[in-house]
Amino acid sequence: MGKGQAVGYIRVSSAGQNDERQLAGVELDEVFREKISAVTTDRPKLTECITYLRKNDSLHVHSMDRLARNLVDLQKILQCLVDKGVEVRFHKENLVFKGDSSPFDKLLLQVIGAFSEFERSILKERQREGIENARRNGKHLGRLPTLADPQIAELRELAMQGEKKTALAARFNISRTTVYAYLRQ
Repeated sequence: MGKGQAVGYIRVSSAGQNDERQLAGVELDEVFREKISAVTTDRPKLTECITYLRKNDSLHVHSMDRLARNLVDLQKILQCLVDKGVEVRFHKENLVFKGDSSPFDKLLLQVIGAFSEFERSILKERQREGIENARRNGKHLGRLPTLADPQIAELRELAMQGEKKTALAARFNISRTTVYAYLRQ
C-alpha cells in the first residue's frame, strides 16, 4: 500500500471515561474522538472519520469493540473501509485488514467478533444478576434522594399552599422536574 495518512478513531462510552490509553504512543496525522455509547447507530465522529479517510490511509483503532456495536456492524464498517482502499489496524487484537485480506483473515475477524459479542452479552447478564441480587438484599440502587423526608414534607405543604413550582425549585435548589417527582410520590 502507498503512503497515506495514519488516522485514529477513539471512542469511549461516556463523558466520564478517559480515552488517553487508547492509541497511546501511536503516531497519528489525524484523530477522531467520540464520547458516545456504541449502542447508538448515530456516531457522528465515526461517520466523519469514514468520510475523511482516503485510499492508502490507515485507520488505527484500539480494539474492535471501540469501532462497532456488534459483528454485523463491524463487518459492514470494515468492508466499507477496505473497499475504499483503507487499511484498518486493531491494536489490542494485533490485527490488520486491507483489501487483500485472505479468507483466513476474514474467518479470524468473524471468530474474534463473535467472541467479543458473546463476552459483552455475558457481562450484561452478570450486571443484571448483580442488580437483581442487590434489590433482593434491600440495597438502594440509583441516585440517592436530593431532599430528606422533612424537606419533602415542607415542599409538599408549600405546594398545597399555592407556591409556584419554579419558586420551590429555587428554594430547595432542585430542578422543576424533581419538584414534580416529589409531588407525585
